[in-house]
Amino acid sequence: MTGAGRGPRPQAVLFWSSGKDAAYALHEVRRQGALEITALLTTVSEDHGRIAVHDLAPALLEHQVALTGLPLVRVLLPQPCPNAEYEARLAAALRPLQDAGVGHAVFGDLHLADIRAYRERQCAALGLSAAFPLWGRDSARLAEAMLDDGVEAVLTCIDPAKLSSDFAGRRFDRALLEALPAGVDACGENGEFHTFCTAGPMLAGTVAVDAGSPRPGAHYVHAELRARPGDAAG
Repeated sequence: MTGAGRGPRPQAVLFWSSGKDAAYALHEVRRQGALEITALLTTVSEDHGRIAVHDLAPALLEHQVALTGLPLVRVLLPQPCPNAEYEARLAAALRPLQDAGVGHAVFGDLHLADIRAYRERQCAALGLSAAFPLWGRDSARLAEAMLDDGVEAVLTCIDPAKLSSDFAGRRFDRALLEALPAGVDACGENGEFHTFCTAGPMLAGTVAVDAGSPRPGAHYVHAELRARPGDAAG
């Protein structure tokens, strides 16, 4: 938004995982108004188009992103993917956005300092400024704020070393927060769980999904999410 005596806001791309933290970061940036998110960017397997770890069906990702009103840039990655290859493909995907005026990259990280330092180095090498709108917020209070603001999400996968398998596929709600074992981050910031955001103030609608039975994977226990019959993503 451009007001009298003010120029246009700096443009930014938001790194999109499909989870609640990335979604809430989009909400916070829009609420604060200092940056304009002009695109989302996510990495997917070049073999089947799914987001790594989350293992999310492409149709659900497309439906969710359509509800943000933003274009999505997909970075196709081999599995496994050496870090040098990841960085090269990411740089190639970002170049057209930078040519169009994007100068900032937004992340939904909360408090893992090593991850933030890596992202800042990576962005600096690409000529981007990194922004972390959720950084430093207490996880328990942030989880409550998300729920207060109408965020809805489903746990797509869990780390079986931290949580029992039956947490996979559960709704991210207050009952889940109360059931988390001691030491498990309320937002899953330490990799205890990952989510798929189905509704909230950053989405112009709801992605109705059902979760299948938990199934073990290489590192996580997954719950396959499927669009509910009759939903637009089906």
